[in-house]
Amino acid sequence: MNIEELRNFCLSLPATSEDLPFDETALVFKVGRKMFVLTSLDGPFWINLKCDPEKAIELRERYAAVKPGYHMNKRHWNTIEVDGSIPDDLLKQWIKESYDLVVKGMTRKEQKEIGTL
Repeated sequence: MNIEELRNFCLSLPATSEDLPFDETALVFKVGRKMFVLTSLDGPFWINLKCDPEKAIELRERYAAVKPGYHMNKRHWNTIEVDGSIPDDLLKQWIKESYDLVVKGMTRKEQKEIGTL
């Protein structure tokens, strides 16, 4: 997966937008107003994804490319080094799970506003 493939996949998810809230160094994908993916635009290619806390630990133990969330709540976020060691289909599954967790955490009103309820 490269940055364009990441961008295209994220933007294919309902009610998703992109933003550059940290200058030009990081790209954020949001559902509604809530972030579900953060990636660096300079240096090595990595992505931060929201994750169920128990699954986050399991993934860190199973994959060397999965680390506790860099500059994030390490209980709920993982940083994945996109170095080819994890298949694209699995990365897309994790991105979708991050998206779903964020939507699930929204109020019913927020979910209605973005059309996911």
